[in-house]
Amino acid sequence: MKDLFYYPTEDLPLSVSGLLGIPELVRLDDVGMHCGCEYTGFPIFKNLDKYSRYRHSLGTALITYRFTEDPVQAIAALLHDISTPVFSHTIDFLNGDYDRQESTELETAEIIKSSETISAHLRSFGIEPDSVCDYHIYPIADNDPPGLSADRLEYTLSNFVNFGFMETGSVKELFGDITVSSACGKPELAFRSFDAAKAFGSCALKCSAIYVRDEDRYSMQRLSEVIALAIEKKVIKRADLYTTETEVIRKLMSDPETSDMWKRYRCLSTLTDIPVYGAGRVISAKKRYIDPLVISGEGTAMRLSGLDPDFRRSMEKFLSTDFSHPVYAF
Repeated sequence: MKDLFYYPTEDLPLSVSGLLGIPELVRLDDVGMHCGCEYTGFPIFKNLDKYSRYRHSLGTALITYRFTEDPVQAIAALLHDISTPVFSHTIDFLNGDYDRQESTELETAEIIKSSETISAHLRSFGIEPDSVCDYHIYPIADNDPPGLSADRLEYTLSNFVNFGFMETGSVKELFGDITVSSACGKPELAFRSFDAAKAFGSCALKCSAIYVRDEDRYSMQRLSEVIALAIEKKVIKRADLYTTETEVIRKLMSDPETSDMWKRYRCLSTLTDIPVYGAGRVISAKKRYIDPLVISGEGTAMRLSGLDPDFRRSMEKFLSTDFSHPVYAF
């Protein structure tokens, strides 16, 4: 992936940067952000540049530190995806967690606390492991939809560029408009200007639509079926999901049946809602969306949907997306 560091990359304190080379984090450089969809032949995915969970984690830490200047919060942000398995949220589909897509987060605290390297590093800076095991407790690092957090901001702005919605220069301008507001009771990333918020919100909805479109949902479901068969046949173990995508693909290719399924998965390129040979899939998914805050006065802010009727209608249309139709590949 091209260099998408559109935010200032000032030096992180050693308490944070000293963790960048640990094996548990470096593994994420071979775990993609696009949940295995980038291995298919669907036009929207097949030409994407590499975008790894490692790069996302580093970006989330940089953004968190920029707006908090707190190493503890930045470390929590850096480690927030440390338990992400190969193919990311596809494994949530394997676990039946289509709508929340949080089942893959359950091992985060265990991985952090069981790592001697991480524990020793944290102790050397007087940081308690419990303070970095759950980034959800830090609202700048993470918050509930429709709020804007460092995590949501990083992958949204990166995908503006990756999906060709914006040039890097425009993304940098948007980032420069962001500040922190506590107008809703907790600190939250917000935009200083209406124009920047509208540009961001409108483009973010385009990304939201991609995350739930038929190609995305179908790909994740089909790949989860490949993984399920591989586990059933003992081609891979559950523990292998916490290695790398290169290693798991190598094992899939070692068995004739899973190899054939993987190759057919790689060839997916066209979908239809018209019944064809082979089973259709009715697949639900999490609707990720952002309704950004806009600074509207001294100490006050409003959601973009309350300021822009067009955006509100577009957001409501997205939230009403129906997943009840079966999807077929041909």
